[in-house]
Amino acid sequence: MPLSTDVLFQVGAYLSNTSADLTVPSANFAFAQSIHLDNGTGANAADKLYADTNTLAASGNVDIDLAGSLTDALGASLTFARVKALFLRAAAGNTNNVVIGGAASNQFVGPFGAAAHTFAVKPGGFVGWVAPDATGWAVTAGTGDLLRIANSGAGTSVTYDVVIIGASA
Repeated sequence: MPLSTDVLFQVGAYLSNTSADLTVPSANFAFAQSIHLDNGTGANAADKLYADTNTLAASGNVDIDLAGSLTDALGASLTFARVKALFLRAAAGNTNNVVIGGAASNQFVGPFGAAAHTFAVKPGGFVGWVAPDATGWAVTAGTGDLLRIANSGAGTSVTYDVVIIGASA
């Protein structure tokens, strides 16, 4: 099952000057980054895709086993050797943050820097990391393969979308 991936992050902003000093009446800002991953396992390539929408109970969490029992959107067994891109979007209706990273054991370190590090995504927010080189972020079955997603607080559930793109070797 070949995979072709395009990642685009784009920011466009317009700042207008409403003060009496109109030396610079307005300014435009544009930033765009586009990355294409061909099918495969080397640099600028990926051959595995996992995507899920989930709701976690208050103070709940789930550990995604990147080298375990995942299945892709077509129902095929899915084991990552490397992660090339990771995205998480928190639903706007959430009250609590969605926290990614920091599993209790066998942590996937990936872009987090250390096993205990986490990143909190505010309601309506999103985060994404991309590592298109040949090595990406290594997944080590049994010792470095659990990606935790957690609800930051009590009282209410949280809903999120997660997308993981990677390589089988």
